[in-house]
Amino acid sequence: MHIDILTVLPELLESPLSHSIMKRAQEKKLLNVQVHQLRQWAVNEYGQVDDYQYGGGAGMVMMCEPLANAIEALSKNRTYDEIIYMTPDGEKLSQKTANQFSLKNNLLIICGHYKGIDERIRDHFITKEISIGDYVLSGGELPAAILVDSIGRLIPGVLNDETSALFDSFQDGLLSPPVYTRPADFRGWKVPDILLSGDPKKIEEWRHEQSISKTQNKRPDMMEE
Repeated sequence: MHIDILTVLPELLESPLSHSIMKRAQEKKLLNVQVHQLRQWAVNEYGQVDDYQYGGGAGMVMMCEPLANAIEALSKNRTYDEIIYMTPDGEKLSQKTANQFSLKNNLLIICGHYKGIDERIRDHFITKEISIGDYVLSGGELPAAILVDSIGRLIPGVLNDETSALFDSFQDGLLSPPVYTRPADFRGWKVPDILLSGDPKKIEEWRHEQSISKTQNKRPDMMEE
């Protein structure tokens, strides 16, 4: 999979994409992420990519010209399955959405900044608008990193058996069950006997029951869905 990211602050993406699972995914050549500085397509020698909004109001707006030129330039190298804009008023990111994106070959992610991007870019280029929650951040870089991580870990071969994405919360519409490791008895706090029984069928049944109970208690909205 190939992911391009357009941003005015590429530095914010360096650490999240250079460590842990995302690093391994790229080292295995299962995922290729390229971060592009939008100012390469600035409208003048000063690197301008934003301007005041028509009609007045606080906050600068990312301009049409740099974004359109950047998208068109990058699109000459590959055909994008989706051009994604990270925005608080987009579709809320879910495991289902991440699963869908993980099946694509080429994605382009646009990181908004300032007051957002000119609406004409959204009208004519963007195919998906994604939010990570009902709150506002300083820019789209951190949400973009979250989106890439949620997608990248689902690519076959990225995770090993011990951390298989198939057993993550939300994959089956439920929260994951409680997990335990050694020692079996810590300060008198004991691991449930069923997990020490060695009976795979009973353990799987217990885990499913715990997932249902946990979801009912912590996320009843998921049970309704």
